[in-house]
Amino acid sequence: MKFLNKKTNIDFVGKRKIAFVFSLSLIVISIITLVAQDLNYGLDFTGGTLIEVSYPTAPEVSDVRAHLADAGMSDSIVQVFGTPNDIVVRIPPRENEESNAEISTVVLAALQEGVEGEIVMRRVEFVGPQVGDELTEQGILAVVYALIGIFLYVMMRFQWRFSVGAVAALVHDIIITMGILALVQIEFDLTVVAALLAVIGYSLNDTIVLFDRIRENFPRLRKSSPLEVVNISVNETLSRTLMTSMTTLLVLTALFIFGGEIIHAFAFTLIVGVVIGTYSSIYVASTVLLELGVSKYDLMAVEKEGVAVDANP
Repeated sequence: MKFLNKKTNIDFVGKRKIAFVFSLSLIVISIITLVAQDLNYGLDFTGGTLIEVSYPTAPEVSDVRAHLADAGMSDSIVQVFGTPNDIVVRIPPRENEESNAEISTVVLAALQEGVEGEIVMRRVEFVGPQVGDELTEQGILAVVYALIGIFLYVMMRFQWRFSVGAVAALVHDIIITMGILALVQIEFDLTVVAALLAVIGYSLNDTIVLFDRIRENFPRLRKSSPLEVVNISVNETLSRTLMTSMTTLLVLTALFIFGGEIIHAFAFTLIVGVVIGTYSSIYVASTVLLELGVSKYDLMAVEKEGVAVDANP
C-alpha cells in the first residue's frame, strides 16, 4: 500500500540549508526554554507525596489550596485530575520523616473542611528524595546507553558516517521534544522517559529504512552524485514514511484524547516525537550524511563482498 499514488521528485536535499537553519533555531529555542523554565518534574523525580481524592461535587481549586495552607501545606500543588470532581495534591518532601506516614490523614482532614458529603481518597504515593535522584540518574543513563548502542549498531550495519547521521537525528529529536515539554509544562515522569525511548526507536526505524535505500542506490546509480542518490532515496521512501507516520499519529491522537490523564503526557510526548522524528529522518540524518562526504566508494567494498559471497555456490 502506498500513501502517494505518483512517484515524487521533490528536491528535499536542495532545501537542506533552510532545514539546517530551522533545526538549529528549534534546538537553540529548546535549550533556552529548558534552562530558563526547566521541565515540570513529576513525583518520580522530585520526591514527595501524591494524594488523589474524589469530591462529591466539583470543588473550587482556590478553596482547596486555602484549606491546605491553613493546615501548614502552602507549598503543595493542587490540580484537577480527569473529572472536575477529582483533585490531585502534590506535596514536596518534608524534613520530618514521621509525618510522611501521617500526611495523607492530615491532607484528607484539611480537604474535608467545609465540604458536604464524604471525600474519597483514591490513591496515595510517596517517593523519597533519594529515590527521585536515583530515578533521574537512571533515566538519563537509559537515554545515553540507548544512543551509544544505536551508534555501534548502525556503524556495524552500515558505516560510521551513517552512525553519526542517525545519532545526530536522534539527539535533535530528544532536545526539541524536551524543549516542547518544558514550554507547555507537561509533567515529566517515568512514563515520559519511556515515551522518549519509544521516540528514539521510532525515529531510528525511519532513518534505517532511508539509509538502507541509500546503500542500495549508491551501487545502482553509479553515475549519479551523492546528492542525487540521497534525494532519490528520500523520494522513494517518502510514501512509506508518510504512511507509517500518519497511521501512528492517528492511534496516538485517539490515545491522547480518550486515554485519560494517566496516559496524557505519554501520548503527547509520542505525538511530538513522531512529528519531529519524521522530519529529522528526511532532513537531519541525510544532511549529516552528505556533509560528512559519503560516496559510492564507502559502500562499494560492502557490495563487492556480497557479490563475491553470492557467486560461490
